[in-house]
Amino acid sequence: MTARHGHRGEKMENAEKKRVFSGVQPSGNLTIGNYLGAIKNFKSFEEQYKTFYCVVDLHAITVRQVPAELRRRTYETLALYMASGLDETKNTLFVQSHVHEHAELGWILDCYTMFGELSRMTQFKDKSAKHAENINAGLFTYPALMAADILLYGTDIVPVGIDQKQHLELARDVAMRFNQIYSDTFTVPEGYISESTMKIMSLAEPTAKMSKSDTNQNAVVYILDSKDDIMRKFKRAVTDSGSEVRYSEDKPGVSNLMTIYRAFTGKELADIEREFDGVGYGEFKLAVGEACADGLAPVRERYNQLIADKAHLEAVMKAGAEEASYYARRMMSKVRRKIGFVG
Repeated sequence: MTARHGHRGEKMENAEKKRVFSGVQPSGNLTIGNYLGAIKNFKSFEEQYKTFYCVVDLHAITVRQVPAELRRRTYETLALYMASGLDETKNTLFVQSHVHEHAELGWILDCYTMFGELSRMTQFKDKSAKHAENINAGLFTYPALMAADILLYGTDIVPVGIDQKQHLELARDVAMRFNQIYSDTFTVPEGYISESTMKIMSLAEPTAKMSKSDTNQNAVVYILDSKDDIMRKFKRAVTDSGSEVRYSEDKPGVSNLMTIYRAFTGKELADIEREFDGVGYGEFKLAVGEACADGLAPVRERYNQLIADKAHLEAVMKAGAEEASYYARRMMSKVRRKIGFVG
């Protein structure tokens, strides 16, 4: 198999399309929250937009990484992108560190992002509490690099989870600030949040977001979990008092399971309530587990094929980086000229 290499005619056609950018960290096995809240929705953009999907390894090193594991997970994350339906001939799939302009623009935007803005970022506060022994400068300036990731490609739309909305707002503010100083340079991006799957919560603690770093493995369903593991986790999922399957604020456990079931089946919440009217939680949890396992089965099968073909993944990385670099170089040329760099 060979990966797609961009050509001039294709670039001219893509230049007229609006652009989408998103990135996923190679920081461990991805969860159904990552899949339903982000990756599964990416495919819907590929016909209408010029799409850039990136494995953000520069972001990953704000937390100490084992080098061999980071390399392995970079391949795995790219394979998961593709296994989830992203066609490398229709999407630009690449690794962040393979396009050096991300780091260059990240530093420049550090100089246009205010200390107070960064200090208000809730993710910095959360991660500082979790990694008190390693509160590094990169962790603090992470949102400026994320702004660079987005603004580098003239991005119009950013599919984001609700927890990243604050970072996107900062990217918008930085873009407008830069444009005000130097005239129009960056596109001010808009966020896209899928209403039906905005946030997938923990199966063990449904008031907290499902997290791939959760130490309780029964709380998290991973994309690559076996069907047996998926069924076991849903059987143990925390529900609420009573036995009624109803979407409500006072039923966070059941509401979370309904959100997951809705995402995998396409059924509306009112239809799900009718479907399980008079049925106990046990039967409902089994149905959610089955829908999840069946929905993920083709993803796991395709992933196993892709991860066994390292040469193909490397070809996709190389072609994607070449394509992304074309757009990145053009933006950086404009930025460097505006701020007064020579050459």
